[in-house]
Amino acid sequence: MPARPVAPPAGGPGWANLGMDIVSVNRVRRLLDQYGERFFERMLTPGELADCRTSTGLDVLSLCGRIAAKEAAFKTLRVRGRFLPWPEIVVRRSDGGWPLVELHGAAAEMAAGSGIAEITVSISHDVDYAVAVAAPIIAHTPPTHTS
Repeated sequence: MPARPVAPPAGGPGWANLGMDIVSVNRVRRLLDQYGERFFERMLTPGELADCRTSTGLDVLSLCGRIAAKEAAFKTLRVRGRFLPWPEIVVRRSDGGWPLVELHGAAAEMAAGSGIAEITVSISHDVDYAVAVAAPIIAHTPPTHTS
């Protein structure tokens, strides 16, 4: 039996790993009811929480979309043995309304080590779920391969 092909190393020619995540609205609503907004302060920055706020409190669909976008963005980095640095992947709303990803601290270092200059993301949500798909924008310089 022939060996299965192996994906090219991070940053190689033609390389671009997509990330995708789906978040259950019911699960997030349960967490919000059980633990309150403080639970999500570990995952989202004050600015992200403000973007999800309405006059009646946090909009659960927006909250789910942000969580899915952060997970999807992290998945594009393809790093082993690392946990998602929640506050260092920031998903903010552009002036046009679409989501933008900002990488800070460890997340920016992981991206640089993988040859990624930026990450673009798309979020969609409906009654029961929010989904996000993220794609890396490859840097023109070789990856730094930090450990």
